[in-house]
Amino acid sequence: MATLKDIAEKAGVSPATVSRVLNYDATLSVADETKKRVFQIAQEMNYKTLRNRKDPGQMKERMLFGLVYWYSDQQEMADPYYMAVRTGVERECHERNIDLVKLFKNGDEIDASRLEGLDGIIAVGKYSQAEIDLFEQSARQLVLVDYSPSDDYDSVVVDFRKAMTEVLDYLISLGHEKIGYIGGHEFVKEEEPIRDEREISFYEYLALRDLYHPDFIWTDGNFTAEDGYRLMKEALQAESIPTAFFIASDSMAIGAIRALHEEGIRIPDQVSIVGFNDIATSKFLQPSLTTVKVYTEFMGESAVELLLDQIQSKRELAKKVVVPVHLVKRESCSEVKE
Repeated sequence: MATLKDIAEKAGVSPATVSRVLNYDATLSVADETKKRVFQIAQEMNYKTLRNRKDPGQMKERMLFGLVYWYSDQQEMADPYYMAVRTGVERECHERNIDLVKLFKNGDEIDASRLEGLDGIIAVGKYSQAEIDLFEQSARQLVLVDYSPSDDYDSVVVDFRKAMTEVLDYLISLGHEKIGYIGGHEFVKEEEPIRDEREISFYEYLALRDLYHPDFIWTDGNFTAEDGYRLMKEALQAESIPTAFFIASDSMAIGAIRALHEEGIRIPDQVSIVGFNDIATSKFLQPSLTTVKVYTEFMGESAVELLLDQIQSKRELAKKVVVPVHLVKRESCSEVKE
């Protein structure tokens, strides 16, 4: 049987770090990539915690939840937003003695056979109506995370409108009137694009104030550092360049900042930058990144609580949990320089 020391040696960390990661220690400060590596190695080595080594005959019957995840491993590493949601689900299930089956989508396909026998499903990401119907057929209890296509389903979502209002209020207070938007597009399937709520709120806020510039929108990409870099390069080729950018993920912002550095454009003296999500590396960038703090792990925890509430209450009406956000002001924004 694998030990903590075995996992630590393979992961390149200490046994104490492995123990704290596997026990979902919220006070542990390590990179998301390290946590992911530890979990993967533990799973590969079939490691079981002391709790899971007990004689099953001595344990009460445990519920079994399914976690359906629309990102692949590779996509998750490039954009850690959903990794943190998944960590929240896993930790809450662990603390409540709930077994969890994790299922990643394979392209547009979902292995329906792995959804059988579940007490409930937590679906993280964006899904078509046909996929949602499949989840409901497999387990009557369902919670959607980061997606709320209708009021028929329990869901956990971010207050994007409040986020954009805080960001734009702040940039305008600094004197910015030429504000650009760099973001990405998500698809339920290739033929079903989903317009980002941040982009909608960005348009509505600025249009009401006659400050919306349609030429200042760059969204042809994914939420990765590579696409943030590429889209900022495109923005810098325009005849008129915004004095500030909202960038729809911190990963994209990291790439965009690199592009600005390469062009010799000073942040924030010439261009101010605001990101989204407040990933661990944001405060260590040069300059440190002003960004919107999203409580992604809390989203995952709330999804587990909603699912348990469905099972225990047998209520008919759906509930929506709207998770608040707040703007973290750092060094990447300043007043407009004349």
